Amino acid sequence: MSEKLPRMKGTELIRILEKIGFVAKRQKGSHVHLLREVDHRRVTVPVHT
Repeated sequence: MSEKLPRMKGTELIRILEKIGFVAKRQKGSHVHLLREVDHRRVTVPVHT
């Protein structure tokens, strides 16, 4: 009944988020923090190798 989301790398997700207006503001360790200025939404993406 519930459909699984596709697996993707953190770098792929960051690339997609940047296309819809997010900007990488900072990185702490392996986590990149992105912000969209229009509505001040924040997203944290883990980038593990």
